[in-house]
Order: sequence, then C-alpha cells, then structure tokens
Amino acid sequence: MMILSTILVALVALEHIYILALEMFMWTTPRAQKAFGTTKQFAQETKSLAANQGLYNGFLAAGLIWGLLHPNDTFAFQLQLFFLICVAVAAIYGSITSKKSILIVQGLPAFIAILAVVLANL
Repeated sequence: MMILSTILVALVALEHIYILALEMFMWTTPRAQKAFGTTKQFAQETKSLAANQGLYNGFLAAGLIWGLLHPNDTFAFQLQLFFLICVAVAAIYGSITSKKSILIVQGLPAFIAILAVVLANL
C-alpha cells in the first residue's frame, strides 16, 4: 500500500506541475484555452491572474513533493495528508465557483490519494 500511495501522491503533484505550466506559461495558447474553456480575448485579459493561480498550484506540488522526500515518515505522512487535503478543498471550491469538472479532474485523484496515504499509514 505504501508504494501505491507514493505513486498516487506523485501523480497529484505532477498534475499540479502541469496546471502550473498551463496557467503560468501557456495560458494564452490554444491548449490552455481548450483545457480551461476560455477564449483568446479572455486569456489575454486574465494572463496575470492565471499566472498567480499557477504559482499556487506550484506550491501544492512542492508541498506534495516535500512530503514524498522527507526522511521522517511521520512528518512525511503529515505533509502529504495536509497538501492533499488542500488540493481536495481547492477542487471542491473550484467545482462550486468555477467549473464542475474540477471536482473530478483535480478532486478525485486527491481523494483517492488521501485514502491510500491514510491506509498505508495505519
């Protein structure tokens, strides 16, 4: 179960690195516009806001990676759980205020990883 939880936490971290890249560096590209359902004009007008949002996603990924690499197992567990819960809360909020699919795309992987991390540390 420990290997599975490590893989799932790493996948959530990688997802947030990808979101960071989309929001910070590719916001005005067709790929990001398709992913977020925006128009070229909207993307141009909100470029700095998206970059800020991307930075926060990077912090989530950094926290998860910190949890994966920390040598103290107890603290590593706490870090992983904390940052996964942050991702889950952000997904719930995003699904309510922005786009319902956020709950599936970002929330579901976080919820599954939370379950795996908790089970691996029982």
